[in-house]
Amino acid sequence: MQKSNGFAAPGYENVLNLFEALLAEDPEYSAQVAAYRNGRKVVDLNGGPHITADSMTGAYSVSKGVAALVISLLVQDGLLDLDRTVAHYWPEFGVLGKDRLLVREALSHQAGLIGVEGGFALDEFHTTQAAARLAAARPSWRPGRCFGYHALTIGILMEELCRRVSGRDLQSIYEHRIRGAYGIDFFLGLPEELEPRYRDVIYEVEPGQPWLDPLSLDGLNSNAAVGSIMELPNRRVVRAAGMSAAGGVGTAEGLARLYAAATTGVDGGAALLIPNTINAMSQEQVWGLDRTSGLDNAFAVVFMKPHPSRNFGSHRAFGHEGANAALGFADPAYGLGFGYIPQRAEEGRTPGKAHRLAAEVRRAASMLS
Repeated sequence: MQKSNGFAAPGYENVLNLFEALLAEDPEYSAQVAAYRNGRKVVDLNGGPHITADSMTGAYSVSKGVAALVISLLVQDGLLDLDRTVAHYWPEFGVLGKDRLLVREALSHQAGLIGVEGGFALDEFHTTQAAARLAAARPSWRPGRCFGYHALTIGILMEELCRRVSGRDLQSIYEHRIRGAYGIDFFLGLPEELEPRYRDVIYEVEPGQPWLDPLSLDGLNSNAAVGSIMELPNRRVVRAAGMSAAGGVGTAEGLARLYAAATTGVDGGAALLIPNTINAMSQEQVWGLDRTSGLDNAFAVVFMKPHPSRNFGSHRAFGHEGANAALGFADPAYGLGFGYIPQRAEEGRTPGKAHRLAAEVRRAASMLS
């Protein structure tokens, strides 16, 4: 008897079978998974005791990929040049060795601006005050010489660049040109009236965890002086503001539709992005040992890229994972938009549940080509 709700189109039965197996393994497992192929929805499944098709929950850093689609529009519109310096658009930024840092370098985690002493207050992240503090900060390494995941501050960089070149908030552009225009069930700024749909992310807090020095590299990167990254989307102030680094809230279907709308179009409409923009934004910028995590990593302009330890798509795929193992990506090689959101944070490196489900979606798409 099927434990999940929703559907998998003909040819995608193995995606359903795998999702059913995951549900059978753990009675507390609750998640959504969805996929579009060439603009048509082919998978939309949910299951488990804590989530329905209508439930929304936090997706952590998946939000970065969502926000990066706004950056993509700014590049496409000719407002933002990836090969200009950040200081060209934001003069106050060009101090303490940051004057030569290119936009593409800053947005591929090469700035060395992983945090500030004392951290950022939760209601400060999306403000010009946070941007001013970051602009005045001394980098933790020489900008452009190595890369390290900017877990929260890359959102501040994206948002301020957006304000500087467009005069509008990133969240406003997302709402009017992307989310509203394409009917996307994923929000950077959750309206109060939709709060009843929100379900808290469940995450484990291990007793006796070692103290994290807020002035360590990890502590700066995770804003440890203020609190745990894992609590972010469960705070109304964060999801209401829609901080672009980690405040996005929505459904897996919304993520899949978003990436499909951006790359293939949906419902017979044109894609949001033209091929030249997709190529520019999804080209790998850095790969290797991540300075902040000590693990291998690969990034395009904001977007994560697949590599052996994060094998979520073809070499042309681009998207982003979240701290709870949520995943959203586009894969132009297969014409796919994919979304996965669990309600309980998942531990461990790859291959995780999202990657296994994504592999089955790709396999089905390749068989149906």
